[in-house]
Amino acid sequence: MHFVAGLDDVPEVRAILCLFEGVATGAADGYARVTRQPAATLLHLGPGLANGWANLHNARRANVPVLNIVGDHATYHATYDAPLQSNIEALASTLEAGIVERRTLTTSRLIRARPLAPRTDLPVRSRR
Repeated sequence: MHFVAGLDDVPEVRAILCLFEGVATGAADGYARVTRQPAATLLHLGPGLANGWANLHNARRANVPVLNIVGDHATYHATYDAPLQSNIEALASTLEAGIVERRTLTTSRLIRARPLAPRTDLPVRSRR
């Protein structure tokens, strides 16, 4: 929740609330395609990532720059195997070009990365 609260302090970030991950990921894909700028999502645990998987798959196949931030349980909850506990790294590895795992406030581990950049080669369709 500290991350979400911190986004309010960044004027370059415009947060839009979506009540379902499928909507959030579809909107991020569409935004990135239309504006040719990277988009981002903040998803709830592994099941949230799974809910948006189809849209993220389409974005990846079209090489659309979407950054997905997936929350996880607190590390001290992992021993309880909560109902929404999942292997987020395994789910994300099928979609993402870059995965960063962060387990504490002071440590993070870069698993694999490719930079996000604005797209300039996307076709632009004219409206009729």
